[in-house]
Amino acid sequence: MICGHCQREIADYSNFCYFCGARQHGTPASTPRASRRLMRSVVDSKIAGVCGGIAEYLEIDSTLVRLIWVLLVLMPVPLVPAVLGYIVAWIVMPQAPLPATTARPAHEPNSHSAA
Repeated sequence: MICGHCQREIADYSNFCYFCGARQHGTPASTPRASRRLMRSVVDSKIAGVCGGIAEYLEIDSTLVRLIWVLLVLMPVPLVPAVLGYIVAWIVMPQAPLPATTARPAHEPNSHSAA
């Protein structure tokens, strides 16, 4: 799938562009939630991609998911369940495939060439 904002190729299941962060309004948003898979993000990861994968699945910003997780960890009671839940999700959730990269066309002029 091609990002409508920066025109770069991203994975078909992505809700946000990896390069510019623009929300994608094509196939992923119109796909029913039952047909999508919960996977760890490859490009939107800080530790293991769990929060990025959850954010893509829920179609929300990954920063919000990370903030919620940090708040759960900082609370005294759910410290162990929050950390244990992250580790279990890391093990159980499959890793998403790498996005396909596109090569630049050979006929594209080089901006650094001498005139």
